Amino acid sequence: MKIKTADKKLKCLVEVFLALMSTPLQYIGEHIRCITGGSIPEHVINTFCFFTTTFTVVNHFNETALQEQSIPHPGVGHMHPEDTVKHHAYYQWVPFILFLQAIMFYAPHYVWRTMEGGKIKNLVDGLRMVEISRYYNEDKNITFPSKYTLYSRSELDRKIGIVQGAFRKHLRINHMWASKHVFCETLNLVNVLAQVYFTNYFLGGRFYHLGFDFLEEDFTGTMDVLDTVFPKVTKCHFHKYGPSGTIQKHDALCVMALNVINEKIFTFLWFWYAILITISILALLWRLITFYLHGRSTKFNELVFSFAWPGTLDFHGICAITRNFSFSDWLFLYYLARNMDRQIFVALFRGIVSGTTLELDSPKSIQSDEEDFASRSTPAASQLLVVEVPENGEDKMG
Repeated sequence: MKIKTADKKLKCLVEVFLALMSTPLQYIGEHIRCITGGSIPEHVINTFCFFTTTFTVVNHFNETALQEQSIPHPGVGHMHPEDTVKHHAYYQWVPFILFLQAIMFYAPHYVWRTMEGGKIKNLVDGLRMVEISRYYNEDKNITFPSKYTLYSRSELDRKIGIVQGAFRKHLRINHMWASKHVFCETLNLVNVLAQVYFTNYFLGGRFYHLGFDFLEEDFTGTMDVLDTVFPKVTKCHFHKYGPSGTIQKHDALCVMALNVINEKIFTFLWFWYAILITISILALLWRLITFYLHGRSTKFNELVFSFAWPGTLDFHGICAITRNFSFSDWLFLYYLARNMDRQIFVALFRGIVSGTTLELDSPKSIQSDEEDFASRSTPAASQLLVVEVPENGEDKMG
């Protein structure tokens, strides 16, 4: 289904883009610069502090002391043995975490593709140039260099018949289609919530309120809320033996250039997750509404199918959907409508409701046939469900 596929791809691509943006800065160029007063070679202390951990002193996240110049940078200053420190090692793992999250966002889509089996895609793939095919009167198909094919009138009618037969088969044997769909929609929400929890754990418990704190911050002072989560300057201790064998501690001051990017990545992710959670919850609420009303309200069905193709179905067709279709059948038909050309769906729906395969309308008779469609009667549910499914395997696209 093109809407949901685009949604899953967007989630995945956002994470991949962020990972690609952070990776070059992480391992190429000057990702960290540390100074020790010349006692340790610069490339040694830089490498050591990047691949171990740097830290900040919690007591020195004090904007008043910073303004009074009692400390040089937020979280950096003289440290006593009893002072609480906060180690920062997450910056080493940012690209890997973002790639992992991209995979996790793709996982529900993969699960859906595996469970659904590509039924919608297989049924509509061959009907992409139907608007042109209706005006094509030759007896042979034309295949373009791309994946599109201009079908003859007879071939187009045959493919519509295949889709009708596949839908009738779906009515009889695949009542779990909607359950799988709802399961994957629920999995979307669970996945986003799990990503939020994991990101919060990854950032040491500072992610949950990051967006709220960001919105409340005016960024006019010498220290802001992002400095406490993504410090730009940190401390690093390097120990080595002195000339006489005594262990010497060298206190390094490290500039974390990466955190200028990291703070923007994770701030964006907070708002992105908030949007995804909202959309996922609304999607589940909408699915609950459709489950309750699809078989009870003709007005509701008329409204829903008008979103796909306004004016496609008449009152008798809406009544047939309301009275005869289970929720799985209703949802399957709705996504067929969303992914098909309007005229093709009209012809398909006529055949489904009447139990017969109708040929595609000629261009001159489309309007009159649509007006005449309102006068057709709708068969009973028993007639709709006992239509035989072709046994020759033509329920897949050729």
